Amino acid sequence: MLSRTAEYAVRATIVLASHFGERSVNVDEIASILGAPRNYLSKTLHALARRGILTSTRGPGGGFSLAVAPSVLTIADVVDVFAEAKPTLARCLQREAPCDPAHPCSAHQRWTQITLGAREALLRTVISELCGESRTQHATSRARQSP
Repeated sequence: MLSRTAEYAVRATIVLASHFGERSVNVDEIASILGAPRNYLSKTLHALARRGILTSTRGPGGGFSLAVAPSVLTIADVVDVFAEAKPTLARCLQREAPCDPAHPCSAHQRWTQITLGAREALLRTVISELCGESRTQHATSRARQSP
């Protein structure tokens, strides 16, 4: 359900989350880890930086790092950067026309539930959870670090 660009963006944020608070990671290293085209990934990472999700540092030792803690950065935050500015109506699954809730096809109600469920999952899941750390584990470790 994600575009290729959004998928690369999520995968790259997972790589960056593993270095959160430690160091910047250059685009060549991220591209190598992901098996992604370097130039394509570079444009994707710069888009995330323009939206404040990443920071970008030039020069030796430069690269990208998360500007938002992986414990609060949701998948929706990342993929929404690549959503269309003016969303179009979804295509009907059964005919060549926009999906029309006023005159729904037989798949409309169930498909709507599926897409809303997928969106909810994107909104509820933070990047740290994709790195193997649950929200509970992260909250506990943050509480220990507080004075």
